[in-house]
Amino acid sequence: MKINILGCYAATPRSFTNPTSQVLEIQNNHFLIDCGEGTQVQLRRNKIKFSKIKHIFISHLHGDHFYGLVGLVSTFRLLNRETELHIYGPKGIKEIITLQLKLANSWTNFPLIFHELTSREPEVIYENSKVIVSTLPLKHRVYTNGFLFKEKEGDRKLLIDKAEEYNIDFSLYKSLKKGKDVVSEDGKLIPNYLVTADPQPPKSYAYCSDTVFDMELVPLIKGATALYHESTFLEDQAKLAFPTKHSTAKQAATIAKAAEVGTLILGHYSTRYHDIELFRTEASPIFSEIILADDGKEIIVE
Repeated sequence: MKINILGCYAATPRSFTNPTSQVLEIQNNHFLIDCGEGTQVQLRRNKIKFSKIKHIFISHLHGDHFYGLVGLVSTFRLLNRETELHIYGPKGIKEIITLQLKLANSWTNFPLIFHELTSREPEVIYENSKVIVSTLPLKHRVYTNGFLFKEKEGDRKLLIDKAEEYNIDFSLYKSLKKGKDVVSEDGKLIPNYLVTADPQPPKSYAYCSDTVFDMELVPLIKGATALYHESTFLEDQAKLAFPTKHSTAKQAATIAKAAEVGTLILGHYSTRYHDIELFRTEASPIFSEIILADDGKEIIVE
């Protein structure tokens, strides 16, 4: 599982930082999460092929999380895209994007499919054979969702030497990987556990931006392999967190500790701060496994 940070700063873009956007690579899927201004430039800069993006997840309709979307959709059109594109986001996103396309007379030449979200409870919004994606209701100034991406449990690991020892025909290997018992060539029933091992534990990624400090998130993201949690402020500006419905680095660490996640990724930094290492300094006494997001950073989650 790999997370490509395209942008991770709050509010307005600068010449050297970008608003929120990232690409999650999980089980051969490339999911674009949020799409602030400059996203398509960052995709090119980070050598991520546009054609691999088939699903875009927008957390909320604040500009620093989706103002790059219509530009990206328009570029897909100019590149003669034919593959359908699915966009998941709050109700209203279809109206915003289609109005811009209509007034510019720039209708797409590929299927553009919107999945508008309104529920304030967690819900599954996408699923394929390997991954399931659910919403994480967040508390912000407008309707907002985070997203939980979870691998499905993979096939069991076949122990070839054991399969040969028990005289199992090659044609039955697929059944073994699916957890089935099989009959050997000499007519004996071979229990699956004798010739296979458990698969690697499935990984999961919880994306939480933007949100006020909210302990109700904890049971929803319990045990996640990695958690991206906004940390807009340091403690020197903690008084701004609640009225703006954002979090501090310490609050993000508190969530990570309570949820017993593997790794905490901090991001969505206020541009008032000139050294993001300060966020690690404030969060690490509470939770030690911290990665600081930064534009252009690739994060490998083992």
